[in-house]
Amino acid sequence: MRSPTIHTAPAGGRLARAGRYALRVPLLLWHVLVHLPPLMIALALPSDRIDLGGESLRDRLVRAWQGGLMRVFGMRSRRVGTPMPGGALFVANHVSWMDIPALHSQRMMGFVAKREIDGWPVVGRMARRGETIFHQRGSQESLGGVLGEMIERLRAGRSVGVFPEGRTRDGTEVGPFHARIFLAAVESGAPVQPVALRYGAGGEGQREVAFRPHENFAQNFLRLLGEPPRVVEVVFLEPLAPGDAEGRAAIARRARERIVAALREP
Repeated sequence: MRSPTIHTAPAGGRLARAGRYALRVPLLLWHVLVHLPPLMIALALPSDRIDLGGESLRDRLVRAWQGGLMRVFGMRSRRVGTPMPGGALFVANHVSWMDIPALHSQRMMGFVAKREIDGWPVVGRMARRGETIFHQRGSQESLGGVLGEMIERLRAGRSVGVFPEGRTRDGTEVGPFHARIFLAAVESGAPVQPVALRYGAGGEGQREVAFRPHENFAQNFLRLLGEPPRVVEVVFLEPLAPGDAEGRAAIARRARERIVAALREP
């Protein structure tokens, strides 16, 4: 089952792209060299114990920094729907590394991510501080440890975010959801909330934001820095309770169906 065909928007001429680099590179340096150090200090301190209207200081700082990173890249997030409070398993379609800042800008959650991200500059450091659970793809032993950590966090009332496709794609389709990752919700009794991520009006920017064939993180990072401004829609959909479906496979199927349906909406 494929998502709708995505039509990409032209990125403009070389002069326009050069102008965006001239504006955004200094902003990126400022965001990393000036804003990031105090954030890392705050994360190292017990800032999670300071409550600010139902949200800890740590969570609010992480969300603010991630939202700022999106703005550096010319992206503005727009939330549709309401994220669940407390311990919930958030599942989203996987388009780009930018998915994590997009979700973090709206709701703090600890992500399950591939171990390679741990070595990425800036992003890896933020991921470690942001309670990311790293998974070695292809390792059943690693997956078992990940599921155990997810169950523990969900039972403690802490939210977890996953991309059940397991990898990014080219932006034109939503791949099958791996059902095993939903075992954490079944075992903990936590609700599952599907989230649809759409880049650009009607999703026109999905393919531009996604990794191109043979494009590594650094290449994608630099290319996105010169892309035209876009709105990123973070669509929180109707949650699924573990008792609403017969087992993890049914939950995975229903979550994917709701995300695909949301991506098709105008």
